[in-house]
Amino acid sequence: MRMSEGVEWALHECLNLTWLEPGEAVTAARLAKFYELPAAYLNKQLQALARAGILESTPGPRGGFRLARRPEDITVMDVVAAIEGPESAFRCQELVRRGPGDHEGVDYRKTCSISQTMRRAELAWRRELAAVTLADLKETVETRNPTVPGEVRRGFARLKV
Repeated sequence: MRMSEGVEWALHECLNLTWLEPGEAVTAARLAKFYELPAAYLNKQLQALARAGILESTPGPRGGFRLARRPEDITVMDVVAAIEGPESAFRCQELVRRGPGDHEGVDYRKTCSISQTMRRAELAWRRELAAVTLADLKETVETRNPTVPGEVRRGFARLKV
């Protein structure tokens, strides 16, 4: 399975937004500059997160992006689905139907052992990502490196955009 780089960007940006002061927002330009990412492409990811209700965008001179929900209420799977879409990673094309034999009325997406194996694996992957929230990631990072929240806030404050 391969995900776009936008997933990594979105997860890092969402995690960084957990360390903002309440009510604070960060512009897309600052978010992009923080990791030296292309602003136009990152903005597409941020807009997708906003459409999914993960981020909210506020206009004006003190505007920008902030989390729309509590970190406890945003899972890694929420972010992945917002960026990659809800479609399954494996798309059964019912290849068996092209082979010899009677195929009338058979839905191979439901009966093919390969299709079922791939679907079970994807379901396990989705469950694992759905079990981890931004709050969990935040706690892990803060436990490993307690200076990160302050470094992120200072980093955003120093950026001139």
